[in-house]
Amino acid sequence: MESVFASLKVEHVHQAHYCTRDEARAALFDYLEVFYNRQRLHSGLGYRTPAEARTAMSEIRIRMAA
Repeated sequence: MESVFASLKVEHVHQAHYCTRDEARAALFDYLEVFYNRQRLHSGLGYRTPAEARTAMSEIRIRMAA
């Protein structure tokens, strides 16, 4: 989790100014769900996105169950 928060601060929070909590909440949701999980490559996952890694794990489980 520390890595996620560090990335969030460096890549998003320090460059933005939010007028309301709702605006900040929406921006954080977009960062995490749209960018961090679906576009940003992670070295710990073999330079794949978390969404790609999750899909690959699901496919492995399906093959093992069959």
